[in-house]
Amino acid sequence: MNRTAITAAALALAAALTACSSGSSDDKPAAKPPAYEITHQDTSGNQRTVTVEVKTGKALRAVFDDVAAKLTEDAGYFVQINCATGGTSKVDNRLANGRKAVGNIGAASTGLDDGQTDYEAQQGRTCPA
Repeated sequence: MNRTAITAAALALAAALTACSSGSSDDKPAAKPPAYEITHQDTSGNQRTVTVEVKTGKALRAVFDDVAAKLTEDAGYFVQINCATGGTSKVDNRLANGRKAVGNIGAASTGLDDGQTDYEAQQGRTCPA
């Protein structure tokens, strides 16, 4: 192989590697969550509920990820994200639900693997001002 062919092959390889790595979503930092308040958190038992209130419906996944990162005791966690307004005393304004399994107990309680999370936003829900 001559020097020109080797240089061309090296440039093509470098371009291909750059193209593959530049569009990866893994390279982006996690979104910063908006302000939220944990209004209820079970501290014992195999299944624990964590209720969170937000004032905006934006970046709910970031809120869930931030809350889930702080749940470290062996248990199955069920996270409820509600709007701070728009609900009633009997029915909250649920925006999203999530689960996290920590340890074997958490896995058995949630049906997820240890360390795994599951998040689902409620479609069509909004958070009034």
